[in-house]
Amino acid sequence: MGRVLGIEDGSSFHGAAVAALKEGVSAAINHYLADCKAMGRKPEKPASGKLMLRVAPEIHAKALVAARASGKSLNQWAAEVLAKAAHSTW
Repeated sequence: MGRVLGIEDGSSFHGAAVAALKEGVSAAINHYLADCKAMGRKPEKPASGKLMLRVAPEIHAKALVAARASGKSLNQWAAEVLAKAAHSTW
């Protein structure tokens, strides 16, 4: 059993093998989209790509140093760090 992350309405699916799970997640997403259409509401929007963070000044300073040391802007550096962290959870 699983649920579709990124859809807060609680779309879930189940399957005993990878192929069944893939079919289940596809069916769950299709069901979610059909429900949205039937209810006259828009599906949840994908992330905009804009992210504002509040961190301690010490962390901000250390992140700036790390970014500069790698020859990148803070934005480029943070995007790479976040991408690595996000992919490591899958």
